Amino acid sequence: MDLRKLKTLIDLVETSGIAELEIQEGEERVRITRALPHGSPAYLPAVAPAAPAPVVHAPAAPAGAVPNAEAPASHAPEGHLVKSPMVGTFYRAGSPGAKPFVEIGDTVKEGDALCIIEAMKLMNEIESDRAGVVKAILVENGQPVEFGQPLFVIA
Repeated sequence: MDLRKLKTLIDLVETSGIAELEIQEGEERVRITRALPHGSPAYLPAVAPAAPAPVVHAPAAPAGAVPNAEAPASHAPEGHLVKSPMVGTFYRAGSPGAKPFVEIGDTVKEGDALCIIEAMKLMNEIESDRAGVVKAILVENGQPVEFGQPLFVIA
């Protein structure tokens, strides 16, 4: 493996937020790990990739509601935002047909699994960084997410 490719892989690990990357080309194998700062969530790769579960839609507006052009675009509940630590695909459950990790109204403790983000064929379990009640799920199942994008509101 040439030095330029290795440098690109190191840069990818640094910028993506993943903790570990392992690549094998023929008989050459490279494993790059990054120490996470204290207090950062740990990312645990799952053994098998999860396929998308059915899409869950947000409740519709109440009958008789009239959209207001002057109202703010976002009506997200107030509380702590759990943001995506990486770019990837958001999944609410660990496998197709499985029960989602959390639903709106569930009480979570710090360290409880909230979702999985698939990045580069690795399944990264995203944990709650705060105890509270899930007030909103801001991303649809199977939707791509960006680094820093809000995923959940916990109050």
